[in-house]
This record gives sequence, structure tokens and C-alpha cells, in this order.
Amino acid sequence: TMTIHSEQNIVDVHVRSGIYSSDTIFDYSKGYIATRLFSRNACFILKIHKRYIPELEQIGRLAFERKTMKTIYSPNNVWVEFQSGHSLIRSFEDWIRYGDHIKQLCKGLPLYQ
Repeated sequence: TMTIHSEQNIVDVHVRSGIYSSDTIFDYSKGYIATRLFSRNACFILKIHKRYIPELEQIGRLAFERKTMKTIYSPNNVWVEFQSGHSLIRSFEDWIRYGDHIKQLCKGLPLYQ
């Protein structure tokens, strides 16, 4: 499911698929995306680069297109591959940079950038 909070510049995406379940937050006001993978018990964070990530206004349209059309090609599809590395323990200053929404999603979990 996807929830768009236009007034907060936030998009919440919840994928419920057994061991592949995840929650993702697109925080456009802070400029970061965070994904919590439940099977890994970890969070992955990515800086929003406008060249690759659709704007908030486009996300709703793309979701509607995908829902109404079984197959759709869009140059705005985003695939991210994270390579395993060392997790980081976040400091107070980092949570200020990432914002409260991402902090609520990821606090207490290993965080990979």
C-alpha cells in the first residue's frame, strides 16, 4: 500500500509479503529514502537524487498508472541495489539530518547507507 502525505512531503510504502515485507519512507523535505527490511532487521537509507527518483507529484500518478494498467513501462522506475557493508550507529546529529519520520522507522536498527 502507498500513502502520500502531500502536506508533509512524505510517501509511505508498505509491502506485506511474508519474509519479504518492508516499509519505505520517501521524505522529500529532508531528501532521503529509508527502507526497513523486516527479514534483515535493518534499515537502508538513500539520498534522493532528482535525476533518478520521481517527484512527489509524479508518484501518485505512477502508482495509479501501475494499478490500472497491468504492464507499464516508465523511465522513472527505480531499482536500488545495496551492497553489504558495515552498519552505522546513528548519532543525534544524523537523526536531525534524516528527520523524525525516518528516525521512527529505523531507530534501534543497523543502518546502511
